[in-house]
Amino acid sequence: MAHMASSDRNAYDRCYFNAHGRTGEPFLVTGLGIYPNLGVIDAYCTVRVGDRQISVRASDALDGHDRLAPSVGPFRIEVIDPLERVRFVCDGDDHGVGFDLTWQGSHPAVDEVPHVWRSGPAGKVALDAQRFAQMGSWEGELRVDGTTHTVDPDVWLGSRDRSWGIRPTGEPEPPARAGDEPIEGFWWLYVPLRFDDFTIVVIIQEDPDGYRVLNDATRVWPASANRRPEQLGWPRAEIHYRSGTRMPTGATIHLTEQDGTPLVLEVESLGFVALNAGTGYGGDVTGWTHGMWKGRDWVDGVDKDLVNDPAVAGMLPFGLLDHVAKARIGDAEGWGLFEHGTFGRHDPSGFADYGSVAP
Repeated sequence: MAHMASSDRNAYDRCYFNAHGRTGEPFLVTGLGIYPNLGVIDAYCTVRVGDRQISVRASDALDGHDRLAPSVGPFRIEVIDPLERVRFVCDGDDHGVGFDLTWQGSHPAVDEVPHVWRSGPAGKVALDAQRFAQMGSWEGELRVDGTTHTVDPDVWLGSRDRSWGIRPTGEPEPPARAGDEPIEGFWWLYVPLRFDDFTIVVIIQEDPDGYRVLNDATRVWPASANRRPEQLGWPRAEIHYRSGTRMPTGATIHLTEQDGTPLVLEVESLGFVALNAGTGYGGDVTGWTHGMWKGRDWVDGVDKDLVNDPAVAGMLPFGLLDHVAKARIGDAEGWGLFEHGTFGRHDPSGFADYGSVAP
């Protein structure tokens, strides 16, 4: 636990959570990560309210941190009952966001399939990671810009994941050949959803020609059902984009039960946060990325206008958007996350290059 088996600078271990009251706002996304070979621990939270996205970030040296009780700056995590109950606290009110929230798992956590992605002209491994995912409910309070939101577990839901392995972290490496010959395109879809009687997790990543880099569709049953997670075939996703953009409004995802019965999953977006507008994910408009060395005891807050700031609005199509998702399979209603990002060429969508948009 103290030392990584790999010497790769991009080794990481990170948790991610989101929380919403089944509406598009407020919508909280938060997480904490460690980067052992960079000697860094950091955390972030971001909340969408109206056109604004308010974020708090913290970073520190990893030395001496208790891996069983992770904390950095105003953030701290307490595991109350492994894979069942987790408390996440942020005392970042001075920077715009604070919360004291307790997660309760609704259905068992499920291992996603291993994720390996080779990218760039040399086919270098850009990502080699493993995740588990889980749906659950939240209880506590969320404080945003002086307003306190009571978080009722009968209403507030969310998804979480824990991932570890290799992915780009810290200061960017020299682009070398990839600087002159960038990737042609990127297409990603991640949809974990909680229904009353089960969880569904769909994950797809495709190359510009539509080749599947990652393919997973799983239904998870309650622990009381004593049933193994069920594979739901080869998912086929139709993303619904707002005309003249690549901003998704929803999706129709075709799944298949083991006996061949089709399952049609309809997903609607109720609002989103942009992962490149303050959270530290790739292409962040603030210049901060996970694992970057910011010195000891660094805490920062940012407040971005996603609609009226041209610099921010212009970057939104080139990053992942995490949407509050309302979903339906037949008469069953579900809620969760609809995460999607696409830029550059993607033949199945009819996008020929970085300037292509939906008709």
